[in-house]
Amino acid sequence: MEANNLFNLIHTVEAVTNESIILWNDAFPHNVGISPILVLGELERNGAQNQMKLAELLGFSGGAMTNIAGKLVKTGLAVRRSNEEDRRQVLLEITEEGAKVLSEAQALGQKQHLELFDALDADEIAQYLAINEKILNSLKEKRANREKESQ
Repeated sequence: MEANNLFNLIHTVEAVTNESIILWNDAFPHNVGISPILVLGELERNGAQNQMKLAELLGFSGGAMTNIAGKLVKTGLAVRRSNEEDRRQVLLEITEEGAKVLSEAQALGQKQHLELFDALDADEIAQYLAINEKILNSLKEKRANREKESQ
């Protein structure tokens, strides 16, 4: 691929992502950004977790995760609790209010995705899906190879 085309592709993908995040932030009625919503989603899917493991899983720095967890606790969307198996370890857990806000965020995200992809016809959606699946499989393969090499 030509360097110029590759740059344009990367720029366009980033611009679409940024515009989507801006639209979502503007439409979401709660004072919670995308990163805390990602944390709430992980907590809902897999239960209470250690903050540092959450940071690693979601690709956040330890400092960023500390700030996110602090904001979630302060707003009542999550609580910190002791691990029953190891009292020295503190886990972050989603609250009922956090689950409600997460549900609202997911509904808004689904609505906006439908609006986003409404610009494409059925053939374009099929092509876009195939391209993304190919890229995703390549990324997963590269990560698996790196993990094998590091062992």
